[in-house]
Amino acid sequence: MVRSRSALRRTLRRLAVSLSAAAVTLAGTNAAWGAARTEPLRDVLLVGNAQAGTVSFIDGRTFQNLGSLDAIPDLEERLAAMNPVERAGYEAVNAAQGYRKFVDDMALSPDGRTLYVSRGNLADVVAFDVKARTILWRHKIEGFKADHAALSPDGTRFVVSALTAAKAVVLDTADGRPVTSFPTGTYPHGNDYSPDGTLLYNQSIGVTSLPRALNVLKGDKRVTVVDARTHRVLRTHRFAYGVRPSVFTADNRYMYAQLSYLNGFIEYDLNAGRTVRTVTMPFSDRARAMSPDAYPQNSAHHGMALSGDERKLCMAGTIDDYVAIVDRPSLSVAGYRHYAADSLPYWTATSVDGRHCFVSLSNQDVVSVIDYATAEEVARIPVGRFPQRERLGAAPQDVLDSLATG
Repeated sequence: MVRSRSALRRTLRRLAVSLSAAAVTLAGTNAAWGAARTEPLRDVLLVGNAQAGTVSFIDGRTFQNLGSLDAIPDLEERLAAMNPVERAGYEAVNAAQGYRKFVDDMALSPDGRTLYVSRGNLADVVAFDVKARTILWRHKIEGFKADHAALSPDGTRFVVSALTAAKAVVLDTADGRPVTSFPTGTYPHGNDYSPDGTLLYNQSIGVTSLPRALNVLKGDKRVTVVDARTHRVLRTHRFAYGVRPSVFTADNRYMYAQLSYLNGFIEYDLNAGRTVRTVTMPFSDRARAMSPDAYPQNSAHHGMALSGDERKLCMAGTIDDYVAIVDRPSLSVAGYRHYAADSLPYWTATSVDGRHCFVSLSNQDVVSVIDYATAEEVARIPVGRFPQRERLGAAPQDVLDSLATG
């Protein structure tokens, strides 16, 4: 009986030691999970280098180029897999643009580890594990071009315009599966979530290969307003010309937009459904001599951003080789930054602190950083060939350390 009690006590002690060790292990694991969940993210600017087929990562505050990711590691495989119709469409889009656009748009997942890329003329969307530099999934977009895209605020949906199919496709970011789609105007282009995340705006530009004289045949140029949760079309706003880059005020009241052929922009009241003001910007001598049919993809100005305090607009004068800082609500120009001839300012975005405007100078392969307060250039960042689209994101340091540099 004594020996039984002694054996029982030894067993209980061993069990206590085992439970204590398990508790320490579990605590350590929970601490590691907690550290992973609270891992600090570094603000970055993503720059899509359209012709290079790469995405540059720029520190969002210091403007240092941190490296890049190859977004077309499977290019030869993709081209070889195209059937004759797909290949003909690929070549036709290349000819219409005058170059091969491999990166059209992109976004980083909320944890900064997955990059979603709309691959323009390859007509697909691909998700990359950034650190491993591997493709997680790929989805072929209907038609011949995957255009501008937007990531939902919660990171679960990636919306991309199927340019030649007159629709926007909503993809599940977990596996690339199409969730739904919604109808758009002709040649859907931009996708923008409203500042409060409740609405999604899709802008269509019409058939850009037709000359201005045949504008009536370019199709339906409109802004389609969609419920961001259900993707149900709520209303449409139609325009005489294609709707280019646009920004939306926090109260969902005003849209500032560039239109095809317009050397300037409009202020549009979304509640009233009408253009309130049209602002014409000055032509450069070189731009004044150009035929409208020589404007790149019908765009005189292509690139618009709104400062963090919504007091100023940043406008890329694409054919004029300048960027203009415009005051709200007067819509008067506060300052210009002029660039060398044929620099092709072709997109703009506002920095995470709201104080700077990033301007893609596509023909110079650089991003120019403009101070909203002074309209002066404070930095110039070399990137890849033909930078255009710019998007904000954030990523952990181990992901950024994995990027290709040099």
